[in-house]
Amino acid sequence: MTISVKYDSTAAKKVWGDYDPSAVIEKMLAARTELFADVDLFNSGGDVPPKKQPLDAGFIEWPQKLLFEYQADQENSLVGQIIDAAEMLQEEVDRVVFLGIGGSYMGARACFEALCHPHHNEMPADYRDGVPRISFQGHNVDNDATAGALEMLEILGDDPAQFDDRWALVPISKSGGTLETAVAFRLFREALEDFYGEDSDEATEFVIPVTGESGKLRDLADEAEYPVTFPIPDGIGGRFSVLTAVGLLPAAIMGLDIVKMLEGAAAMTRKFKSGQPGDNPVFDYTVVCKAFEDDFNMPIRLLSTWGLRMEAFGFWNDQLLSESLGKDERGATPLTVVNTRDLHSRGQQHQEGQRDKLITNLIIERPQTDVVQIPESDRDQDNLNRFAGKTMSEVMSAAIQGTNQAYADENRPTTDLIVPELDEGTLGELFQFFMLSTVLEGRYMGVNPYGQPGVEAYKNNMTRILES
Repeated sequence: MTISVKYDSTAAKKVWGDYDPSAVIEKMLAARTELFADVDLFNSGGDVPPKKQPLDAGFIEWPQKLLFEYQADQENSLVGQIIDAAEMLQEEVDRVVFLGIGGSYMGARACFEALCHPHHNEMPADYRDGVPRISFQGHNVDNDATAGALEMLEILGDDPAQFDDRWALVPISKSGGTLETAVAFRLFREALEDFYGEDSDEATEFVIPVTGESGKLRDLADEAEYPVTFPIPDGIGGRFSVLTAVGLLPAAIMGLDIVKMLEGAAAMTRKFKSGQPGDNPVFDYTVVCKAFEDDFNMPIRLLSTWGLRMEAFGFWNDQLLSESLGKDERGATPLTVVNTRDLHSRGQQHQEGQRDKLITNLIIERPQTDVVQIPESDRDQDNLNRFAGKTMSEVMSAAIQGTNQAYADENRPTTDLIVPELDEGTLGELFQFFMLSTVLEGRYMGVNPYGQPGVEAYKNNMTRILES
């Protein structure tokens, strides 16, 4: 499989003038060599130098590993078991509530918004092709939001024998110790047990934890004797875990082709490993980002998603970059904008504000749905008949071109990350693209891209305050 995602930095390089990026490229090549040496060290199980701890490089070869296992023994492989569990829930319940925060939630949310119907939960079951309604909880400690979700489940149905009333719970947490998700699991587990009956088969069969091989959630799952629990492998950190069961189980429940997603990710890794500068999207993107950050003082990175489907993906990337590289008083600041919506809010600042931003346009060339055209009308007070017959995609394309031209006229750098069509394969490519780029940049900077000590500090403080 070859990759479909393309990266075009032509417009941004016009801002460079006589700038020569050869020094950045040379150093980035060394960083790529170090990155794959990290993979070899990780696979060998050898001693990891203190400066490289933790070394969570397992995500890099994970997609291909899962594909090999699936090809060798589909039914008994991890992917096969995930597909079986997803099909069971699709047959048995009409809603699945996912519990998780950060990397245990944002990738799944990105899959849902990118590839499911924009109004999935409002559609009747037959229109959803048997895919359950999807809810995300456990990513905040907002009292009203939590109470509202529990109330929703209670109001929507009270008869466990009725398919439309039945729901399931998927808690996702590597340690089980993250307070937001742990509190939510206790609350929603109690609600589920009240609904089905604490000693019913459904009270255990309809809870499928995704967690580490050890920890509080694993202990709870073992004690409750949940028949199915999926592992989060050691050596893959939370924000790099979207292509483990953390993201694959939700994606499969959503009816998505997770094999195709893994194939896209594996293809991106192969391209990154062997591709030369100028023909290597991950490498070329990271070079351009670092050149503008370090040599043009542009530390703010805007991921401009053209269309609403990729907003959650942008938020996933915000966490990925922030937690990985925001260390030692360094690291670029990621921001996600959704256009054309945000052209009417943030666009002014991006075009005429401080010159501290590199804009990457995330462009999906072809829509997933039937083409919507602007109709002609007898009432033309809105003066839109001049555009009659134009499609929404043509309007979007004009907006992209017009905006890029406006930025170019102000000497503002933009690049394009182009996806021919959004599907499971290209989404897998994009997930792996940004994860590889983030780790590559960390090695370039001399910052360990794994671990998140700042996040751990807030967790410890919150627990101490609650216990006092």
